Amino acid sequence: MPRKFVDLSIYLENDVQSDPPGFGPKIEYLRHDTTTEQIAGFFPGLKKEDLPDGEGWAVEFVQLNTHNGTHLDAPYHFHSTMNQKLGEKERAIAIDEVPLEWCFQPGVKLDFRDRPDGYVVQARDVEEELKRIGHTLQPLEIVVVNTRAGSRYGHPDYVAAGAGMGYEATMYLLERGVRLTGTDAWSWDAPFVHTAKKYAESHDAGLIWEGHKAGRDIGYCHLEKLHNLEALPADGFYISCFPHKIRGASAGWTRAVAIFDDALMASAR
Repeated sequence: MPRKFVDLSIYLENDVQSDPPGFGPKIEYLRHDTTTEQIAGFFPGLKKEDLPDGEGWAVEFVQLNTHNGTHLDAPYHFHSTMNQKLGEKERAIAIDEVPLEWCFQPGVKLDFRDRPDGYVVQARDVEEELKRIGHTLQPLEIVVVNTRAGSRYGHPDYVAAGAGMGYEATMYLLERGVRLTGTDAWSWDAPFVHTAKKYAESHDAGLIWEGHKAGRDIGYCHLEKLHNLEALPADGFYISCFPHKIRGASAGWTRAVAIFDDALMASAR
């Protein structure tokens, strides 16, 4: 049976609401009719009319941060240390140090699209959803979370949309051997605009980035700004999400893909 691929990644593109103001990517496109001088610089005496149809090459200059587009966060993004609950606090690994085996594993989808924007998912929510879909977590499975944010990508409210994963919910996954998770929202945690209101009332700094900060206790990675999770079943697929190898960085861009393959699934069993 031929493999089926589902693209789980958003575009890197200009002028689409995918990040807070001032944090989005910037791409400059150089077209074939504007680059002949670049080629002539390598070949003295070359004229535009000497090239086929007078065309040069297409080149793009891209200004990014490592958290633009669909990307994989390394434990280093969350905190300088990790694994303090596994016996000994360690230096948090950067994106170029993430084990490759974490990035290609069977996937599991938890559906929290019915939760309101800003809702903080708890361990009991995860447990109930796993029971609903009839799945028992296995070590290293990649768990992705489908939130309302997936339907708001490109809209002005995208960054503020969707539920987030709390500390307890994140630890529930990590304590069962999960080391890579993902969300279709801008952040693994609840959107900042909602957390800011709670913080203003309580002044409890533990509410801030609580899902991310679970990485202090057990190091893990997560994907952010996934896309098309609605097309996935609850399980029965693999996820491939190898990050770009940026030395010492907190994250790396990835073309996350879900792969359906009977032979792959049979070998995993």
